[in-house]
This record gives sequence, structure tokens and C-alpha cells, in this order.
Amino acid sequence: MKLELDCAPDAAWRALHSPAVLREVVAPWLDFASLEPGGLPTTWAEGPHRLQPRAFGRVPIGEEVVDLSHPGGLPPGVRMLRDGGGALTGPFALFDRWDHRMAVSALPDGRTLYRDRLRFDAGPLGVLAWYPTWAFWQWRGSRLRQLAPSWAFDPPGTADAAAAAATSVAAPTGRPATSARPATSARSEGGTA
Repeated sequence: MKLELDCAPDAAWRALHSPAVLREVVAPWLDFASLEPGGLPTTWAEGPHRLQPRAFGRVPIGEEVVDLSHPGGLPPGVRMLRDGGGALTGPFALFDRWDHRMAVSALPDGRTLYRDRLRFDAGPLGVLAWYPTWAFWQWRGSRLRQLAPSWAFDPPGTADAAAAAATSVAAPTGRPATSARPATSARSEGGTA
């Protein structure tokens, strides 16, 4: 998949590292709950993360691992996130191999060129798995395009300072004021972006 996203490359890069964005992109067909202590992180770190996929946001359908790394050797200006995990149990375990690579780079107008490649192997069931996987990936691409304009990149420390300033000023109702920063997701579990 190759898309032009209406956001800055730094915002897209941050979104790729966000469990909340993952949850938004796969909704309403899927959702994910963390199987790790403390729930979903704000930002994915490199390494494995155990998740429980949920069909239609409710029905548990196994266990999977998102295993993230940042491949090197890329052309200048290109950043890549790789998920080499996969399902351990449930219907998605039919995929013997899962190699999902997502790359971002700047377009001349400041927007983002997003490239997404999924390689999988489902053995003899691969032919049957191909079309539903392709259709789901098209949905995912559509959601990425819809959500990208709402993504914002806050340099380190900026979001924390803005949040602290917003909560220190009382709104007229006596409740703390909220940040004016655009929300990436309303579906955050454990706070992710």
C-alpha cells in the first residue's frame, strides 16, 4: 500500500508507535486489549508486546504478539517500523509468518508518503486468507487517510508542558481546563497516541 497522508512525517511516525492509533485504524472490525501488566503503553517500545485481539471490539479471539523493531540501512529521510510478531492462538494463528513493514518519508509539500507492506504465509490456506486480508488492509488504508489530519507532533516536553499549564488554570465551571491539542484517539486504553 502506498498512501499520501495529510500530516507531517513526524506526526505519522509518532502515530505508528501508538497503540491508540492501531485501535482506531482497525475499528470497528477489531480491537486489542493488552495482556501486559499496566495495560497498553502510551507509545510502543521496541520488542514484544502481548495482546488479545477482539472481534467487533468485544469477542476475544486468541492471543498475539506485536514485536517491533526499526530496520536500518534505509535511504536518507525514510523511517521504518517493522512488526515481526504474529498470532499465538486463535484464527489469526493460521498465519505461519507475519512481516509487516511501515515506512514514512516527507513529500515535497510537507505531507507524508506512507508505504505499508505485509508479507504473510498461511500455508495451504494462504489462497483463502489472501482476499479477506487484502480487503481488511484496504479498510486500514482508508482509516489511516481519514485519521492522519488529526495527528499532531509535539516535540519532546511540549505536550507535558502544555498539559501542566492547562490543568493549572481552572475553567469557569471550576473544573480544570483541558488541553487544546488535537486528540489522536478517543479509544485509548492506558493512554496511547
